[in-house]
Amino acid sequence: MSVEEASQQPPVFEDSKLPHAHGGPLGSGRIRVSQSDFRVEEQLSFEPDGEGGHCFLYVEKWGANTPWVAGQLARLAGVGKGDVGYAGLKDRHAVTRQWFSVPAGDQDPMSWSLEDARVLKVVRHRKKLRTGSLSGNHFSLVVRDVEAGEDELDRRLAVVASLGVPNYYGPQRFGRDGDNVCRLLNGKLPRRNPLRGILLSAGRSWLFNTILAERVEADTWCRPVPGDLMILDGSRSHFQAASDDTALADRCRRGDVHPSGALWGEGDSPAGEVVAQLENAVASRWPAVVAKLETARMKQDRRPLRLPVRELQWTRDGEALRLRFFLPAGGFATTVLREIFDIEEAEHD
Repeated sequence: MSVEEASQQPPVFEDSKLPHAHGGPLGSGRIRVSQSDFRVEEQLSFEPDGEGGHCFLYVEKWGANTPWVAGQLARLAGVGKGDVGYAGLKDRHAVTRQWFSVPAGDQDPMSWSLEDARVLKVVRHRKKLRTGSLSGNHFSLVVRDVEAGEDELDRRLAVVASLGVPNYYGPQRFGRDGDNVCRLLNGKLPRRNPLRGILLSAGRSWLFNTILAERVEADTWCRPVPGDLMILDGSRSHFQAASDDTALADRCRRGDVHPSGALWGEGDSPAGEVVAQLENAVASRWPAVVAKLETARMKQDRRPLRLPVRELQWTRDGEALRLRFFLPAGGFATTVLREIFDIEEAEHD
């Protein structure tokens, strides 16, 4: 490892040092004390056809990660692991419900016996389920040992429901103590290995978090500045903010559009001058990360700076707070919680 690379190791594990948008944590709380305290239900971006050559399986799992369940389904269906599709990865230390697909056969998947999972529903579809084919996730969480006043907690949750939160990638994206980014910097990227994508994604996510942190400090994470690339809510479509667009700020307040930040890759930023200068200045602090991403031919992309928190409901029961909300695809529940609490995650094997 070179001296330059050693000096360029980002402190990705210091999530608490990322700036907060709504005044910092009100107190502390614990999550994932039990698996049932953290529940996730996936919502696809389309409805299965009801006919075709693939079986879509709605699966509930607990204490198991998505690839592990996919491997069991492949074995029971008599197909390769690559023939099993799923839209996204779900937490291991939680009770989660998500869709998988397997090529249709003569077996009845409702009768399959899975370890730490069960099939709830089966429906046919014409195509294999692809990664990213979801609109978002419904969360039902219990935060225990809450240390925060009820009135101030109600006020903070109302602000979160109204304005959303900065759309930081959660610390789980970076591995334990930021190990994924350190491995990206200090090792040779595998050529054809799932680990390659994990490490590149970690580096790009870290740069995005750093760019977003600058916008949070400037209080422009949820309002447009000239040159912003605005993303339409619920889509990947974006357009450049014009300096004379007086209606844009109002659309942003309503949540119709969101400012975006760079997901780094090769090529010039499509953002306007002011925004591009800010993003280039941030990237210049981490030349080793940028070099790895560009050498790997990662393409420039955009991600919303704001994470809307839809359908937020809450009830207080003594020292326990129960939360329900919906996040669009790519949003992290822990990113919502950090704007309210100094969160401690219960340890699991």
